Amino acid sequence: MKLFNVASPVVMVVGLLIASAGVTEGVLSADDFSLSGQSASAQPEAQATVGTGVSAISNDVLDDVSIAPPVSTGYEDPYLDLQWALEQLPTALLSQPGTDNEGVLVAVLDTGVDLDHEDLGGRVVVSMNFTSSPMVGDISGHGTHVAGIIAASSNNGTGIAGLAPASRIMSIKVANDGGRTEAKAMAEGIIWAVENGASVINISAEFSEPSLDLEEAINYAWEQGALVIAAAGNQGNQLPVYPACYENCIAVAASSPDGTLAPLSNYGDWVDVVAPGFEIYSTLPDDSYGYKSGTSFAAAHVSGLAASLFPLTTDTNGNGRVNDEVRAMIESSLPRTALN
Repeated sequence: MKLFNVASPVVMVVGLLIASAGVTEGVLSADDFSLSGQSASAQPEAQATVGTGVSAISNDVLDDVSIAPPVSTGYEDPYLDLQWALEQLPTALLSQPGTDNEGVLVAVLDTGVDLDHEDLGGRVVVSMNFTSSPMVGDISGHGTHVAGIIAASSNNGTGIAGLAPASRIMSIKVANDGGRTEAKAMAEGIIWAVENGASVINISAEFSEPSLDLEEAINYAWEQGALVIAAAGNQGNQLPVYPACYENCIAVAASSPDGTLAPLSNYGDWVDVVAPGFEIYSTLPDDSYGYKSGTSFAAAHVSGLAASLFPLTTDTNGNGRVNDEVRAMIESSLPRTALN
C-alpha cells in the first residue's frame, strides 16, 4: 500500500505531475552554481526518455565487507590522475561492467544529465523531467558532473573513472535550467525513483526551510530499502539544511585534498560524513570535463560508494533490506568531521 497520492508512472509511461502553490524554495549545493529557487507557475509534465535494461535490484550476499583504500587499478582513463578523491575514499572496489554492482540504480535528482556524453554512454537508462523546462537534458552541467562522479565508464581510454561504473543512472530532473528547484518536485522525484527500483538517491540540493512532503518522501524511500544521500550545503556555517538533516538521510559535508573542510562547506553535529568536494574533476555537457566545488560533489562521491556497497551487503538484522547496513558501513568508514 502506497503512502502517498502521487503519480507514479512506470518507466515506459509519461506521468503528469501538478505543481502546487506555496512550495519550499531551494538551491543546488555547488559554490559555482547556487541560484535561489522559486515556485513554478506552470503545471509541468513529467517527460520520460527511456534506456534499455531497467530492472529492480537484487542483492548478492557477502558476509563481511572490508572497506580498504583503493589500490592501483591500472585503468586507462586519461584524466584519472586529476581525480584526487579516489586516493582518499575507502572504496570497496572500482568495478568494471559485469561485476557485482551491475544493475544498481542510482537516481540523480538534479538538473538532468547529458545523455550523449562519451563517458556516460549506456549509463543513463531513464530520464524524467519534473520541471517546466522543455529540455529533459542538462543545460547547466551540474547534474552531468554529479553523474560522472558516480558512474562514468572506467578503463575505456576516455575521460575519468566513476566510483561505481557498472551502476546505472536514473536522471530525474527536478531543477530547471536556471537551477531552481522545489521541495514538492523533489519529493515526487524521490517517490518515482523508489517505485522504479532506485537503491541510491543523490540529492545535491538544499532547502533552508523544512518540507513535510520532502521528509515523508525520504522516510518512504528508507522504508522501501533505498538510501538517500544529500549535500550539507555551502553557507560555511553550522545551520542545518534540508533534506540533509533529516534522520533517514545521509548528510555530506565537503573536504579539500589536505583533509580540511572545503571552503563554504557547512558542518556541525547534524552532518553524518565528510567526503571530497573541492576542485572535483568530472564530466560536463558536450563531451567536456572540468572542475567544480561544493557539497553537491561530496554527496556524489558518497552515492558512488553506496552503489558499490549495495550488492556486496547482506541483511544482518533480518529486516528485509540492506540500506541500513550500507549506511552503517559508510558512516563507520568515512570521517564525520574534517581536519580543522
